[in-house]
Amino acid sequence: MAAGVGKTFRMLVEGRVELEAGRDVVIGLLETHGRAETAQVAEGLPRLPRMRVTYRQTTLEEMDLRAIMSRSPDLCLIDELAHTNAPGIEHAKRYEDVEEILAAGIDVLSTLNVQHLESLNDRITELSGVRVRETIPDGILGRADEVVLIDLTPEALLDRLREGKIYPADRIDAALNNFFRIENLAALREVALRQVAEAVGAKRLTTELVGSRDESLAADAPQAVGERLLALVEPYPGTQRLVRRAWRSAQRLGAELDLLWVREPGQRLSDDEDRSLSALRQLASVLGAKMLEEESDDLTAAIVDVACRRASTYILIGRSRPARGLARLRVPLPQRLMQRLPGVDVRIVADRSGRSKVEQP
Repeated sequence: MAAGVGKTFRMLVEGRVELEAGRDVVIGLLETHGRAETAQVAEGLPRLPRMRVTYRQTTLEEMDLRAIMSRSPDLCLIDELAHTNAPGIEHAKRYEDVEEILAAGIDVLSTLNVQHLESLNDRITELSGVRVRETIPDGILGRADEVVLIDLTPEALLDRLREGKIYPADRIDAALNNFFRIENLAALREVALRQVAEAVGAKRLTTELVGSRDESLAADAPQAVGERLLALVEPYPGTQRLVRRAWRSAQRLGAELDLLWVREPGQRLSDDEDRSLSALRQLASVLGAKMLEEESDDLTAAIVDVACRRASTYILIGRSRPARGLARLRVPLPQRLMQRLPGVDVRIVADRSGRSKVEQP
């Protein structure tokens, strides 16, 4: 749920157990953050040196991917999965390094805070007032063989903070007054618990639905029609919030997610809109959603056509912009869609933004 609960400590303990069991284990990247307990448990575990990178006259240290590949251990311990690599590194994000390591047949143990999941980015901002900038696609977590939740009560975590076990003394007061408020930690803990519970439930549901191959072949009953969500998007920043919430809903339903933007014929985008559209495409790619772009001067007809072609069972709409002129006399879009698509649920997603935000790297 937060820094200091003991993720890295647990990763190192499990690595040591594997080493003692006879596996070839190496630390690819470790961040102790000056914590004596973490450094102590790492003693005796083989560790690869970091690679030095110069950027804007500053020397930075990053994980040496090529050294890991050359060493080719059975198991590699890699801290801080959501880390953004320095410019000029082979991959922009550490999770991309990990994907290459896994593809080479090397097992990986890594660490992650719940606020670094892309689909939870807006939710975490709403709860804590902190906008987290380093995220990973949820699919990375979904492909893990095992997810271990390191749980700690907010009170116990605050005790660790006050004892200087998380940050140096000069950072404790600032942490207590900002991110490490007890209400923030309680909310983050609940999100972390729900995330793991949903992941466990999804895996169990998948197992129950798939069953064995023999069971599948012997089943006489027809397969149930799967759910499919269609989220209506526009090229402006607030739409990303809708996309993340739609993706979370799709995950809970075990459904596929489509995003649809209907462009008016001849429509030209401003620079801001063009950047927002690029960001939408990137977010769709990160989350594994399909981005659809249609051109039509009849918004309702275009949505109905796509919903029918894609067999959508849910349509998600963000808060509409205020209508002007004669448009105020028209039947609102949700009602038009419900009339044209009787069997498809239409959901209006509330905009929960508006709280003050603090940037977190």
